[in-house]
Amino acid sequence: MAKYFTREEAEALLPQIEPLLLELQERHQSLQPLRQELEALQQRMRGNGHGLHDHLERLNRQYAALLEEVNQLIRRIYAFGCQIKDPAMGLIDFPALRNGEEILLCWRLGEEGIHWWHDTTSGFAGRQPLD
Repeated sequence: MAKYFTREEAEALLPQIEPLLLELQERHQSLQPLRQELEALQQRMRGNGHGLHDHLERLNRQYAALLEEVNQLIRRIYAFGCQIKDPAMGLIDFPALRNGEEILLCWRLGEEGIHWWHDTTSGFAGRQPLD
């Protein structure tokens, strides 16, 4: 059975979740240039990859380590009971009930508290004010 949050319970967790989400956002952004460099290097190796294997191995280890950090942060955030919707935006949802129906309390980095909700199928585009 899913844990449902009240607005107050979810907001009380934000000071603990926010720094983790900021770190996740930073690590997630760092993956993109590494991924691009790996793809470019792999493309070069299809032609004449002589002497590039060590560099490729090093990049692969870097990427794997960074990806593991991202996954650890995701697991730590999920352990609170919330759902990460978009690491780049810093967007998370908290399962909740509204008039007996399951909804998601929606919060994004930079917002001062939780002021939005949406149903479980509409996502960020369907956000509605709580009040």
